[in-house]
Amino acid sequence: MGMALAYTIGLLLFAIGALGVLVRKNAIVMFLCIELMLNGANVILMGISKFKGIVEAQVVVLFIMAIAAAEAAIGMAIITAFYRRRGGVEVDKAELMRW
Repeated sequence: MGMALAYTIGLLLFAIGALGVLVRKNAIVMFLCIELMLNGANVILMGISKFKGIVEAQVVVLFIMAIAAAEAAIGMAIITAFYRRRGGVEVDKAELMRW
């Protein structure tokens, strides 16, 4: 039961994130959906680590968390610069990326 629950929650988080990236046009919401997808992958990896005893999955989770932290810092800086330049964070405004 525990492994199936971890897979279900992880896949549900990943699917919600993927749907949000495909449907939404706000860059901040898309950014948060990408973070949700990363967390879904982390839940699945932690389930594998706990129920199958594969300790290396925890190391991969730590790498994913480090990448997500770096992505958050760089991504929010880019979104902030885009907002200051264009006056909004809608992806439709990014059709021409020349400053």
